[in-house]
Parts: sequence; C-alpha cells; structure tokens
Amino acid sequence: MTGVSSLTVPDVAFETRLREVLRSRVEFIELIGDDLQTAGGKRTRPLIGLLAAQALGVHPGQPRWPDVLDLAVCTELLHSASLLHDDLIDDSDTRRGHQTAFRRFGNVVSVMSGDFMLARLLTLLAGLPGAPALTRAFGMAASDICEGEVLQFQVASYADYSFEHYFRVIHGKTAALVELAASAPATMLGATPREHEALATFGREYGMAFQLQDDLLDLTGEEELIGKPVGGDLREGKATYPLLLLLDTPDGDEVRAVLERRAAQEGDLARILDLVSRYGAAEATREEIRRRAGMATEALRALPASEARSALAALAERERDRSR
Repeated sequence: MTGVSSLTVPDVAFETRLREVLRSRVEFIELIGDDLQTAGGKRTRPLIGLLAAQALGVHPGQPRWPDVLDLAVCTELLHSASLLHDDLIDDSDTRRGHQTAFRRFGNVVSVMSGDFMLARLLTLLAGLPGAPALTRAFGMAASDICEGEVLQFQVASYADYSFEHYFRVIHGKTAALVELAASAPATMLGATPREHEALATFGREYGMAFQLQDDLLDLTGEEELIGKPVGGDLREGKATYPLLLLLDTPDGDEVRAVLERRAAQEGDLARILDLVSRYGAAEATREEIRRRAGMATEALRALPASEARSALAALAERERDRSR
C-alpha cells in the first residue's frame, strides 16, 4: 500500500506471534491454525491497529510495542473465529481459495476451533495494560457481531426490510470489528478521549463504507474480480442498500417480490440489474460510500499529522473505487 514503506504493518513478527498464540497440543486445531496463516488475507484489522498505535506515537522498538502487537493479534483472532462460524452458517465450500474448515474437519471441530481462538484471545487480553476496559470493548464488539448476523437472517425471514435494519446489520457484520481494531490501541495506550473518539469514528465509518462497497459489488461487480457469482445476497433474500433504494421506487412491489422469492425465477437478477441502472441505485450507493469514507478521513484530523494517519486515511479513500 502506498505511503506505509517506513511504517510497521503486519509482517513476519506479527505472523510469528499469531502462530505462537494459536499453538495447540491437538493436531486438528493446529492444522486449522496453519490454514489461517497459509490462506493469508489482507490482515486489514491488525493493520489498522498497528497504524493507529503509530498514529498515537508508539512505534516498534519502544517498550509498549509488544503489547501493541499482541492487541493486533487479538483482533485477528476475533475476526478469524467469526469466519469459522460464518462459513458453517453460510454452508460455504471455500474460503480464500481453500476448503473451509468445517468441510475438511466437520462441524464440531470447526466450531470448537473458533471457540479455542476466542479463549486464547481472552487469555492474551488478560495480560495487557487496561485489560478490564479492553475485555469490555472486545465483549461488546463480539456481541454486535452476533446480533448483526442473526438480525440479517431475521430480516430475510420476516421480509422486514428497512435502512435502519440494514445499517445495524452491516455495523455488526463488519464495522464493529473495524471500530474495535482502530480504537482498542487508544484504550490500551491511555489516549485522550478526543483521540479515542477520532479512531473509533474512523473505524466505524470506514467499516460501513467497506461493507457498502462489498454489497454493491455482490450485485453489480464482475464475477472474475470478486471471485464469486454475482447476486448472492439477492438469492439469500438480503436487502442491501441499492435494493432498499429500489423498494422506494414505483417498481418497489416487484423488487420486494423478487427478494421474498430469493430471485428463484429465471430473469430475476437481470430484471433487478435493469432497475438498478434505470433508477441510478448503484451511483446513489457509491455516493453513500463516498460520504462514509469522507467521515472516516475527516475524523482523523483530530490526530497529529503523521505518516500513519495518512496511511489510515488512504484505506478509507480506497473504498471509493474498489472493484474487488
């Protein structure tokens, strides 16, 4: 990523520490931990945590840096545990091009390995400065994640579509953990309330912009770029932002019918895409993404200018044009 060459981002030291924390005497848990590392991923959440700490003036080589690294490991463990559970819930065959854990090892092993990660996370948190406040923050984020996932199924089951529900869902699914990754370093390092709020707002709004973009790409993206068939959310009865916009048009009843039958009829997806184009729903969604990304970068102005602050802002700005 441009602008982070002299900054510390998730690297060998982070991966080594993550591997140490995941070590187990049970082979299957070890193998799932190995999969977590070899499958890679962008490590966006630990990246945000490491950059946030550097934006607050704590850098590698300083006495507090090992704690910063451990905190970044904690956010990655919470994220990884939620993915293990999500794959089972969604009946997914692959994750980042690899067979999902529950397909390979079975439901019990997958769920318990996710719980193992949560247990290791709590153990690690207990030894960090400000452990009570950090544990409370991680617990609240985990609750938000669970509520967001369940609410998404509830909305689809009841066909209870609304912007209020949608924003609660994407906050729980994505933004809550990004907000935690950004603000937890401020909690641990004793930052001022203004700095803490700035990082929390950045994480929340960046996370919302990220999920809005993901949802838009699921509907209008190119299959070769996003790595999955388009229209997946529609086929699961999920009313994402562009579809909610369409519900408020003269063709709203037709859109609702497609959602309720989960695009089961031939031509349903093509019809929705035609309506998205006709009513400008994609561009309206992009405008909301730009608005959220702008709120994220604006919040960072409360922090001193630094290379780390610029790198955080670049993450949010990237959502404006992301295509995968």
